[in-house]
Amino acid sequence: MTTKTALAVHQTARPTGFPAATDFAYAAYPVPEPAPGTALVENLLLSVDPYHRGLMDGGEGGFALGLPLEGRSVGRVLASRDPGLAEGDLVFHRAGWRTHALVARGVDGARRLPGHAGVPLEAYLSILGGTGLTAYAALTRTAALRPGEDLYVSAAAGGVGTATGHIARLLGARSVIGSAGSAAKVRHLTDRLGFDAAFDHHDGPVAEQLAKAAPDGIDVYVDNVGGEHLEGAIASLREFGRIAWVGAISTYNGDRAPAAPHNLFEVVHKSLRMEGVLVRHHTNLQEELEDLLVPHLRSGRVGTDTTVFEGFDRTVEAFLGMLHGQNTGKMLVRVTG
Repeated sequence: MTTKTALAVHQTARPTGFPAATDFAYAAYPVPEPAPGTALVENLLLSVDPYHRGLMDGGEGGFALGLPLEGRSVGRVLASRDPGLAEGDLVFHRAGWRTHALVARGVDGARRLPGHAGVPLEAYLSILGGTGLTAYAALTRTAALRPGEDLYVSAAAGGVGTATGHIARLLGARSVIGSAGSAAKVRHLTDRLGFDAAFDHHDGPVAEQLAKAAPDGIDVYVDNVGGEHLEGAIASLREFGRIAWVGAISTYNGDRAPAAPHNLFEVVHKSLRMEGVLVRHHTNLQEELEDLLVPHLRSGRVGTDTTVFEGFDRTVEAFLGMLHGQNTGKMLVRVTG
């Protein structure tokens, strides 16, 4: 029997507004043995994401108290009784927020990773993972971005936002404009990631700043924030513009109700199209995404754009930091740090 101890993060209370460290606890348990059809995976990297906040309120599909939380992870197979997974394989799965997990290939999204040479492991939880796939689906399917069009993305320094910027460039966008939450993030977007323009949404009304950054308007908006950002984008969108609505982080912590834009009727007046994006509806695009991005990851044209916290004991800290905007790119936890 395996004697090594495993660790997991449990949620112990329902947050009110922003979660606090006291809403979680680290729990120890014996490393499980794989049953027939499963493999034991030692997690290497964990993802903490905005969508976790909504699941912490409970309800249908939400997290249960006193049990390990779940999230996207990359790990290595230690022992296997799954014919589709061999010892040493790298695996993507959704039993994260713990050091060890039992997975079965093809169940809950678990899959063996190809391990592309020259591609860092962090890419599989960032631009080649759910955030990158979300951005790719938003641009190619929901908004159908065409070469020569102008794009605006909110929360542009986050995981989906940075991936959107990279992918839009590869798809031939004429200009890429982003909003972020600090002057340092704005500089990161323009100086490091090559955005044509960016602004700090704290510096004034979004509609005014976006109109200044894109005086001739925009064709596509990828929305990660909602609220004032959505209203500003509607004002700047040209006729027949498209909105790919990924999230509304401005409302995730229960401190305000989702606000309908005051200019919502402009969707009719301009013949705009607005559609939500859920990555689980686009998993069939994974190979297409990798075909596009892997050569550019190898060449260095595209980066992983991650903020990595070292050590499993910093998982909760990383999650809370992400909610407070302390990351640029995708927030990850390296389990052994």
